[in-house]
Amino acid sequence: MGTGAMLRRQEPGLNPLDTLDLLYNPPMDRVDFRSDTVTWPTPEMREAMARARVGDDVYGEDPTVCALEDAAAASVGQPAGLFVASGTMGNLTAILAHAGRGDEAIVGYESHTFQWEAGGMAALGGVVPHLLPTDDEGRMDPAAVEAAVHGDDPHRPRSRLILLENTFGGRSGAALPPDYFAALRAIATRHGLAVHLDGARLFNAAVALGVPASTLTRDVDTVTFCLSKGLCAPVGSVLCGPEETIARARRVRKSLGGGMRQAGVLAAAGLVALETMIDRLAEDHALARTLAGRLEALPGLRVARVRVRTNIVHFALASETGLTPDRLVAELRERHRVWLGTYPPHWLRAVTHYWVGPAEVDRLVAGIEQILGTRRVS
Repeated sequence: MGTGAMLRRQEPGLNPLDTLDLLYNPPMDRVDFRSDTVTWPTPEMREAMARARVGDDVYGEDPTVCALEDAAAASVGQPAGLFVASGTMGNLTAILAHAGRGDEAIVGYESHTFQWEAGGMAALGGVVPHLLPTDDEGRMDPAAVEAAVHGDDPHRPRSRLILLENTFGGRSGAALPPDYFAALRAIATRHGLAVHLDGARLFNAAVALGVPASTLTRDVDTVTFCLSKGLCAPVGSVLCGPEETIARARRVRKSLGGGMRQAGVLAAAGLVALETMIDRLAEDHALARTLAGRLEALPGLRVARVRVRTNIVHFALASETGLTPDRLVAELRERHRVWLGTYPPHWLRAVTHYWVGPAEVDRLVAGIEQILGTRRVS
C-alpha cells in the first residue's frame, strides 16, 4: 500500500500528520525485487529537493532543470538534453521528433518501445513499427535491419528510424557493446535513417562493460536514460541529442502534456543521482550475480541462459514444482513479505537496486526454498 493510501486509511480522529514520517522513513517490513523503479529517493535527494531553486520550465526559466539537462547531456556526450516525466515519454518524444505519420521504425520485437509502451508510437504518432527478431542478448541481425529498410515506395511506409535498447530488459538486462551500435550506425548512414537508443538503464550497461556512457551513445542520434530506476531518483528521464532535434522534441513534449512548471524540485534529485549513483551500480550487478547463483542451486528453478551482467535476473519454475509464477509471487508476499515480479511468457524477475542488499537476498532465497520445499521438489 502506498503512503498516500496509508494516510487515507488511518483510524478516525488520528491526525494524518502523525504518519508523515513514512515519507522520509519508508516502511522496511517488506522487500521489493519487482523492479528498480520501486526505489525511494535517498536522504540526500530529499534534502536537495527541499532546497531546489525553481522557475517555470515551460518558459525555460527553471535553473535546476537547466542544470540537470546540461549535466545529463554531458554525461552521454550529447549537445543538449530535455527533462521528461518518464522513460516512455522520452522514447515517444524522440520517435515523434524523428518520424511522422506513415513513417516506419525498425525495432526488435522484444524491445520496450514495442512491448511495454502502450503502442504509443502507432496510436499517437502514426509511426509503424517494423518488427525484427532479436538474439539471446537483444540484438537485431544487422543484415536483417538493412534488408528491412524501405525506400521511397508509395506502397510502403518510409523507413525513418532504427530503435535500439541498452541494457536490453527482455534479455535479463544484457549490456550491448559499442560495436553493435557502430554496425547499425553504418546502415543508418547509408540509408538516411536516424537512430534512437532507449537507454533506460544505460549506466548499468556502461558500468558492466567498463566504458563511459558516451562510448555507448556515440553512434546514435538521440538517447534517453531513466533517473528513476537504478539511479534512485523519484521521477523522470532525460532525452539527449543534437540541439535542433531537442528543440523539436521540446515541442513534442508540450503536445504530449509533458511541459512541467516548477520541475526543479524533481530535477534536483536527478542531479544528485548523476553525482552519487552511477559508480555504485556495480554493487547491484554483483548482488544480482550472487542471487542468480543461489537460485540456480535450488531444485525446481532454472535461471535464464543469458549471463547475468547487470541487475536483472530472470528465472523459471520447473513443471514438477506444481507452481505457476503467479502462485509463487502470491505466496512470497503472503508468507514472507517479499515482492517479486513476473515477465512473459513464463519467467519470474528479480531486480537488484539501492534498497536491497545481502540480507534481502537471503530473505528472498529462503522464502522460495521454503515454498518449494513444501512441495517436495527433487
